[in-house]
Amino acid sequence: MTVTIVFALLTGFCNAMVVAVQHLASIRASPQLKGVALARYLLKSPLWLLGWVGILGAFVFQAIALHNGQLSVVQPLLVSELVFALILRRQWLHQSIRGMAWTSAGVTCVGLVAFLVLANPQGGSQEPTVGNWIWVLIGVGGAVVVLYLVGRVGPPAHRAAVLATATALIWALEATFIKTTTDDLANVGISGALQHWPVYAVAVGGIAGFLMEQDTLHAGPLSISQPIMVLVDPIMSVCLGVVLFDERLSSEPGVIAGAVLSFAVLCIGAVVLTRTTPATMTATAPA
Repeated sequence: MTVTIVFALLTGFCNAMVVAVQHLASIRASPQLKGVALARYLLKSPLWLLGWVGILGAFVFQAIALHNGQLSVVQPLLVSELVFALILRRQWLHQSIRGMAWTSAGVTCVGLVAFLVLANPQGGSQEPTVGNWIWVLIGVGGAVVVLYLVGRVGPPAHRAAVLATATALIWALEATFIKTTTDDLANVGISGALQHWPVYAVAVGGIAGFLMEQDTLHAGPLSISQPIMVLVDPIMSVCLGVVLFDERLSSEPGVIAGAVLSFAVLCIGAVVLTRTTPATMTATAPA
């Protein structure tokens, strides 16, 4: 559990760094650039390329965390990204942070810890059934396609919210691929894992998530897209952990109510946190 928590928090830190530097690069692009054209522009941005260091670190740390722990533990801990992002804004970008933002960060942390303690995720199987995989891929994949189409039109705030939801679903599904692949690597080695489909799904899911996230960051305010991406991911991940990996949460009604309340507190803290942080990332030169 210690290894799981430590590496999940390291993943959250790397994700915060990635969002910060790649958002800075993305908002400098022309609003007319979308999809592949936007990706081509970003590939020429040194600041955006710096984000790949964080992406690599996040991938490795998340893989270690998922291999050692439950999906229902690792993915909720990634909400720590919001708190790390606030720290980066203050220490790296030298932005002035309001007291309410720091208070909201504390509320978010309390809600997160309370949720994990009360929900108490346990158990889990390394081999999801084929039937469950099929239903999950159809359900989540279909939802992503619909959200992507809906998110292509409308005002910036609407597009950012819808595309952020689609991005979160992809990353939650990607986490299941990573967990299955790391388990395969541990059990049958590299040659054995290459004979199974999850390792290739990791690549496809990673590319899809990357492209969707770039569109999301470019579509509208980060204050809308970031909390949705960070909060929808753990909600979906807990569901996928139960359906695919047979993970079990506390079944006592009172405890369940407490866990739901704790997650609600977490969500409120996260939303207020993003609303009270600076609207842009314009700052002095990084230290």
